[in-house]
Amino acid sequence: MLLELSATKRIKMNKNNVLSSINLQMKESAETLQKTAEFTSASIQKAAKLIADAFKNGNKLLLCGNGGSAADCQHLATEFMNQLSMNFKRPGLPAIALTTDTSFITSFSNDYSFEGIFAKQIETLGKPNDILIAISTSGNSKNIIKAVKQANLQQMKVISLTGNKGAIKELSDIAITIPSDSTQHIQEAHLVIEHILCGEVENILFKK
Repeated sequence: MLLELSATKRIKMNKNNVLSSINLQMKESAETLQKTAEFTSASIQKAAKLIADAFKNGNKLLLCGNGGSAADCQHLATEFMNQLSMNFKRPGLPAIALTTDTSFITSFSNDYSFEGIFAKQIETLGKPNDILIAISTSGNSKNIIKAVKQANLQQMKVISLTGNKGAIKELSDIAITIPSDSTQHIQEAHLVIEHILCGEVENILFKK
């Protein structure tokens, strides 16, 4: 009986610990988003206008990132090509995720290096006044830095999404930096910002 009570107590304690951990993580994520709103709203507004102006002038959007940020690139490119808001119909907007062509990425990495996979695509596809969105939680990924430098060489505009640190924000026209060192909270904030960017661009271009 004592053993059963002890086991029940342990299960209850473990359950409480899990719930406390979940609540703490939710709280930290919410706090990061609140700080992000305070520190990045002006940059997000500028970035949305820059993107909208590029689309108005017949330019396109290229996106690059690694890992979870690569998935973000595909997600955001899809929102622009299809649409975010379902309250009205609109034409597609030219956005290309440079993370999706596995044949090119594996070929170039095998023949040359992984560091150049995005820069080479930008060299080939990018035109002056096109926009590159570079997403990196660390801000120091070598292939992202190389991509940003290539975009600068080609007179493209660069918007970076990163965390507190990193080299790419110094190379960008607009840097949207999340005030956090936590990878998961930076990535969570990036997703929110990506939806906001697409929504604001839609408002600028199509809302009557």
